[in-house]
Amino acid sequence: METTVNKQSRIRFSDKTKRTIVDIITYLYVLLFLYAATSKLIEYDKFQLQISKSPIITDFAPVLVWMIPALEIIISIVLLFKRTLMLGLYAALGLMCLFTVYIYAILNYTDSIPCSCGGVLEKLGWTEHLIFNIAFVVIAVTGILLQAKIMQKKAI
Repeated sequence: METTVNKQSRIRFSDKTKRTIVDIITYLYVLLFLYAATSKLIEYDKFQLQISKSPIITDFAPVLVWMIPALEIIISIVLLFKRTLMLGLYAALGLMCLFTVYIYAILNYTDSIPCSCGGVLEKLGWTEHLIFNIAFVVIAVTGILLQAKIMQKKAI
């Protein structure tokens, strides 16, 4: 008797399911970035003070205080258009990776400082924030991989 073993037990999603997952990921990022940018801009003075206290980015604080919310808003807009979706997903991944590396550095190489995030995210501790960011990095990678498959199938 011969037994066949399936070496590739992959989960296969329909095109509609892939599109739905990418849409959910896209809207999660838009919501996250617009919420974070709005919180930072509404509490601009607080954000500026917190970012200027960071031992890692103090020298860049005057630029970063405007650049971070601007990038979050721009990436959110880019994510909303199918034509620029892949660029937006890569930009979201890149920005989230930068935030994650920053938090890792804060946790491992500096004393505790106030979080420069706004709103609800400010309530997270540094370790929880690192886990949150890693989860969003994984979400972005998932979105990129699924969107690439969608685009590849359209090209055929």
